Amino acid sequence: MGEWYTIGVALGVGVGLGVLAAGLAGASRVAIGLAAVAAGVVGGLVGWLIDDWTEAVGGAVGGAVAAVATAQVVAGALRRGGTRGGLALIVGLLGVALAVLALVPLVGYVLLVAVPALAVRLRGRAAERYAGLRTLAK
Repeated sequence: MGEWYTIGVALGVGVGLGVLAAGLAGASRVAIGLAAVAAGVVGGLVGWLIDDWTEAVGGAVGGAVAAVATAQVVAGALRRGGTRGGLALIVGLLGVALAVLALVPLVGYVLLVAVPALAVRLRGRAAERYAGLRTLAK
């Protein structure tokens, strides 16, 4: 298929690893930073195993960008009452699914743009806390 395909796969796998790392990290700034670095390093190693330095750079960039973007969504979900274990499970499974989707041509490139864009969109319209039945009492 060519170099563009392997770079896209490395990008997508890096994005999947970044989402997985952010799901496991939680909401503290130190954990988010460590998750971004870890996802970048592991994404780079996976990219290097795929082919050469271009894939390594793609995997590292995908992992770091996705970890930072997903951490914003995870922090917001935890702030609004989500449980750590349940959120880690859901976001972790999503990360694995994104990494598998990266095997489809061009999807890795789309994931690199879509994950941060979705995080920005969700962060802007999120409510502070789920009101539940309290909204009916007014």
